[in-house]
Amino acid sequence: MAEQLSFDLPAKTALGREDFFVSPANALAVATVDAATAWPGNKLVLSGPTGSGKTHLTHVWASQRGARIVSAAALTGDMVPDLAKGHVAVEDVPDIAGTPEAQSALFHLHNLVLAEGHTLLLTGRGDPTHWALPLPDLQSRLQGTHHVALNPPDDALLAAVLAKLFADRQLNPKPEVISYLVRHMDRAFDHAAGIVEDLDRIALAESRPITRTFAARVLGAGQQSIQTADDD
Repeated sequence: MAEQLSFDLPAKTALGREDFFVSPANALAVATVDAATAWPGNKLVLSGPTGSGKTHLTHVWASQRGARIVSAAALTGDMVPDLAKGHVAVEDVPDIAGTPEAQSALFHLHNLVLAEGHTLLLTGRGDPTHWALPLPDLQSRLQGTHHVALNPPDDALLAAVLAKLFADRQLNPKPEVISYLVRHMDRAFDHAAGIVEDLDRIALAESRPITRTFAARVLGAGQQSIQTADDD
């Protein structure tokens, strides 16, 4: 009997607080985000690599605070007065390094949100001192904002991330599959997402369950492909 059935369904990401696994790798960031009323200056920068949980944690915070979430790249000046009426999260701030209009909008949003007594959460990859936004006043304000980072995953967090990624795709492999992946994959969140996507796609194409042996084959093929590309 097959261990599971694979359906070509879109992944549905779970973003509730109960879906966010806390481990030593992210405990400080989670505690800091949860303590929004204690943020210095009512603002916080949350950073971390792709897939580290920034968006998930931002949605948790926004739900708790009744905040609105906006992509930095989508910001325009005419949005600022309305957004500043409450708590705001601005995601992927480094993405606007080449967009002067969005930088200006974020600068004014930063000032107005704080002037109105609300809180501001800003997210992005890497330390904000390296975001190098060309607008000096904006960059200086970000560098003066309290910063907390989501660290690279430990075993427990990586296993939980894999389990969540599988669940988002309505997949439920045996624990031995996840244990094998944790031991043999690169320790990066974006790699975890790619592995789960590959396993789902290939299992569906071959009408096969996701077993440890199957996972070893797919993971091995992926690593060989990466090595070949590096050698070219």
